Amino acid sequence: MEAEQPALLISEPPPPAWRRLLAALQRPAVLLATLALLLLGWQWLETRTRLADLQQELAKRLAEGDAMAKESRTLARQNQELLQGLTAKTGVLEAKQAETQSQQLALESMYQELSRSRDERVLAEVDQAVAIAAQQLQLTGNVEAVLITLQGIDARLARTGQARLLPLRKLINRDIDRLKALPLADVPGIALKLESVIGAVDNLPLAYEQRALVEPVAKPKAGGNAKPVQNEMGVVEKLGRDLWAEMKQLIRVERVDHPEPALLAPTQVFFLRENLKLRLIDARLALLQRDGRMYREDLRHARELLERYFDSREKPVSNALALLKSLSAAELSLELPNLNETLGSIRNFKVGLDRDTPAASARPKAGGASIPPGTAGGASR
Repeated sequence: MEAEQPALLISEPPPPAWRRLLAALQRPAVLLATLALLLLGWQWLETRTRLADLQQELAKRLAEGDAMAKESRTLARQNQELLQGLTAKTGVLEAKQAETQSQQLALESMYQELSRSRDERVLAEVDQAVAIAAQQLQLTGNVEAVLITLQGIDARLARTGQARLLPLRKLINRDIDRLKALPLADVPGIALKLESVIGAVDNLPLAYEQRALVEPVAKPKAGGNAKPVQNEMGVVEKLGRDLWAEMKQLIRVERVDHPEPALLAPTQVFFLRENLKLRLIDARLALLQRDGRMYREDLRHARELLERYFDSREKPVSNALALLKSLSAAELSLELPNLNETLGSIRNFKVGLDRDTPAASARPKAGGASIPPGTAGGASR
């Protein structure tokens, strides 16, 4: 049996490759080398994969950077174009603002010129109106018309709204109060009464046309117990009474305290009435002119004509005489105030306004020169 063992060993086939590999792997050195190779291979693959990913990320980032650079260049070009447009518009606005400033200065100067000319025109109108009112007050004494004129002047000054015209308004209001305080006569009422007398002159009876006053014949009163007249008196007594009554009507005895009025021809009657009318018209004119002396003198002559040539026993004549006498008592001669102080103040105010005119006209020019055009443009930006 011992001789057969070598033969058996020689006759066995060699082990396969995988067995040899397994046998080799069972060695520690080979196993470590194999593991090292496997680790290196895996690391190489991992590194390659990461490099590929980094390349892709880098390419992507570079593409995005290029796109952003292109967009930035586009935006920069647009901003530059917009800046150029804004610069051009700013220049146009500066030019327009400079032109607007010059126009504003021109308008201010024109407004001041118009305001100054308006004030001068208002003062000229007020001066002329006050001068006319003063002349009318001194010549005619028509206080009502002067009051109306002064009130119109005060309203004209109030419409201007100028505070510097208040002193003139105070003077005018003072004159208005002084004129209202005067004890004025009722000129329109007196004029209407004179007009009524003038209208009644043509119908006034004359003195030489007066008739004798006849006393009525007294008749016996009839009583309840009276008897008939024929039974109480005889026929002779009745005839005598009637005859005596007729004789009393034929003869009249009067006491004459003034001379008999002269007989007047129709033409003289016409001129008498016209002269009386003229006297009354003159009295009315003197009334309107506030001439008290002429007014009373004309009324005195009119009363004399009425008393001498007209029948004063008639009611129209007596009423006219009483009315003229009452009208003669009206007081027309008053000491009227003058408007010289107000007129002088208005003229002094005009002189002061003329002195201020050069300085006022020079102020807009100096203000325009002190404002440069570029300053306004910079401020607007």
